Amino acid sequence: MRVVHIITRLILGGAQENTLLTVEDQHHLHGDQVTLVTGPAIGPEGSLIERAKTRGLDVRIIPELRRSIHPWRDWSSYRQFVNLLRALRPHVVHTHSGKAGLLGRAAAFKLGIPCVHTIHGPSFHAYQSRMAHEVFRAAEKWAARRCDRLVSVCDAMTDQYVAAGVAPRDKFVTVYSGMEVEPFLNPPRPREVLRRELGFEPQHVVVGKVARMFHLKGHADVIEAAKVVVAAQPNVRYLFVGDGILRHELLGQIAAAGLSSHFVFAGLASSDRVPELIGATDIVVHASLREGLARVLPQGLISGKPVVSYDVDGAREVVIPGETGFLIPPRSVGELAQALIALAADPRMREQFGQTGRSRFTDQFRHEKMTRRLREIYQSLIDRTSPAPPQE
Repeated sequence: MRVVHIITRLILGGAQENTLLTVEDQHHLHGDQVTLVTGPAIGPEGSLIERAKTRGLDVRIIPELRRSIHPWRDWSSYRQFVNLLRALRPHVVHTHSGKAGLLGRAAAFKLGIPCVHTIHGPSFHAYQSRMAHEVFRAAEKWAARRCDRLVSVCDAMTDQYVAAGVAPRDKFVTVYSGMEVEPFLNPPRPREVLRRELGFEPQHVVVGKVARMFHLKGHADVIEAAKVVVAAQPNVRYLFVGDGILRHELLGQIAAAGLSSHFVFAGLASSDRVPELIGATDIVVHASLREGLARVLPQGLISGKPVVSYDVDGAREVVIPGETGFLIPPRSVGELAQALIALAADPRMREQFGQTGRSRFTDQFRHEKMTRRLREIYQSLIDRTSPAPPQE
């Protein structure tokens, strides 16, 4: 089948890794003609474009396609989508992320091409202004009428979009975001080697957070909770993996709290390096306030680590209280601290939660399973739009 994927940016991020794995699987495992269309990877969040090219994928970069709203660039991107789709004549278009999802669905609809859109995370949420929330909700509702299927990365996304009146429930299907699970089961380098390189001692209990240093990702809450955690458990250390516009602000917050010796910043990490970094931790924490379903949660569980997360979006679909970790009400820094203290003090609990998570979620999050399910959705749309065979 011929499929075109469209995404706004191919940075180091969950939605981007999900999309790239789908394209790689289609190309290498299924022999599909697949094209990946994206804007330039501008900013401090890194890029997956070179990986895509070295894997022999057909990557088309639209220079005008950016995350921020810009009428001229957005119109130019839309026109280029239309021209590219006319030339490639795909059976299906699959869009990802807000800007590309809006413009890509419009272009596919104009040309009468079946279209699928994945909701990796909500484009409207409680932390926007009322006007912004309504504008993005209305835009999603408009775009939903211009595609054939909406794929949610967790059931929570479907519930939110149905409740907001974006589309009826029967238009949605959940396909969990796949990943390379083997490196999380068996990291490429030994845990002890990584810990020594990062400056951790054998007695340290390492809490890892993997996320862009960006607004609503919750780094500040983790640092605030660390004041209480370290006072109760002085051997706790923190590993922040990622980079972004808030890096210097977070470093200042840590220094002001007198916790500089308790935090290690690993910087940007490629998807190949994330498994060994998570493997070097003892606990995975995620305090984002909006996410979809953060990939680091199943990654932590597949790595055999207990997870602590704010109870937002799809987190509760993998963070099972008393079985795989702790679910905390958003912004409840005190409860976040107490959960981390409990895990830091109890190695047996950490082991039990991590092993339960590994056994429950490893197969569910294999990228090959994700791609097979997506191809079934594509095929159903192709079959629906193909002309009926002539009658005998």
